[in-house]
Amino acid sequence: MDLLRFTTAGSVDDGKSTLIGRLMFDTKTIFEDQLEAIEESSRKKGDENINLALLTDGLKAEREQGITIDVAYRYFATPKRKFIIADTPGHIQYTRNMVTGASTANLAIILIDARKGVLEQTSRHAFIASLLRLQHVVICVNKMDLVDYDEKIFDEIVDDFTNFASRLDIADVTFIPISALHGDNVVDRSDNMPWYKGSSLLYHLEHVHIGPDTNHVDSRFPVQWVIRPQSDKYHDFRGYAGRIASGVFKPGDDVNILPSGFSTKIKKIHSLDGELSEAFYPHSVALTLEDEIDISRGDMIVKSQNQPNVGQDIDLMICWFSDKTKLQPRNKYIVKHTSKEVKAIVTEVCYKVNINTLHKIENDTTFELNEIGRIKLRVSSPLFYDSYTRNRNTGSVILIDEFTNETVAAGMIR
Repeated sequence: MDLLRFTTAGSVDDGKSTLIGRLMFDTKTIFEDQLEAIEESSRKKGDENINLALLTDGLKAEREQGITIDVAYRYFATPKRKFIIADTPGHIQYTRNMVTGASTANLAIILIDARKGVLEQTSRHAFIASLLRLQHVVICVNKMDLVDYDEKIFDEIVDDFTNFASRLDIADVTFIPISALHGDNVVDRSDNMPWYKGSSLLYHLEHVHIGPDTNHVDSRFPVQWVIRPQSDKYHDFRGYAGRIASGVFKPGDDVNILPSGFSTKIKKIHSLDGELSEAFYPHSVALTLEDEIDISRGDMIVKSQNQPNVGQDIDLMICWFSDKTKLQPRNKYIVKHTSKEVKAIVTEVCYKVNINTLHKIENDTTFELNEIGRIKLRVSSPLFYDSYTRNRNTGSVILIDEFTNETVAAGMIR
């Protein structure tokens, strides 16, 4: 079975946590002790039904306020596919958490309250999904039971979101009317909405095709560790360990080592299961090479005929994470890119983005919490990168405050 990673997003109280709880409850992936615990918690809160949102809202503050604050990861499986869910907060204050949860996802589920329609947070989360290159988005129009399962209301929301999304780069948008509380169109098709001819949410998740989202063309292997066993048996072994970022590697491949530029061939590919005839993303392996070359953490092994960009001037879109500091021109940071860390300075703040209108704000050079826009950096030593639109793993960076070690921003290289 393959694995689908998806994230949920939407405005506050749109039912994200309830939807995930419903998926897990109806697919019978909740342990008995978990079910007993949330039943007891629901009774104490005076809920008439089981409060399925308690499955993901694990923090005390979340249960007290009835909102999601942190990213909650949950796992379940069906006979067709395995799933990892990132339940992200809806409040604008926690937009950075939505970016974190969506950064490794293949698909985003954006919930819209049928009574409220498309809101600012709907637009914000759709823009972030586009920015993070999520090619599959499912718009779940939730709480249809509270509008008497009205087809007209659903169609109006579809039209409103379609008009906004036409300006975004999202390849696949699917609309599903649901009631997470009662399970309509979540796991099984609902009899309450005979006018809806599409599939249930679970059926869509089981069958959506995510193969093309993985880059198997550009072979990139950031070196994380040099393996030199201190034993007589392996005294001459020199392996380079890491996680393949993209592409495919095989023994005998001609490769280049960056930044030195030296050429060699792959001798063997080692894993915990023994030697491999090929390896690809997301395998974690150790490569041995035909020649002894000076290689260390932060270097990159690439195919000789397929090179990444190499440079010190980086143009990127960022989402600012910090509520303690602001980004301004000439600020200095540490940039973490794959396994490499370098110092950097902000050379230019190009613009910020108005999430509601998608217009550029060019006369404001300061970034505050959750703001998104474009900047340029100069790094202390060259990075080996691809554009984020081509390769999410080698096209992404994080910015770290060099004094507090706080992660202050996530960036996508243009």
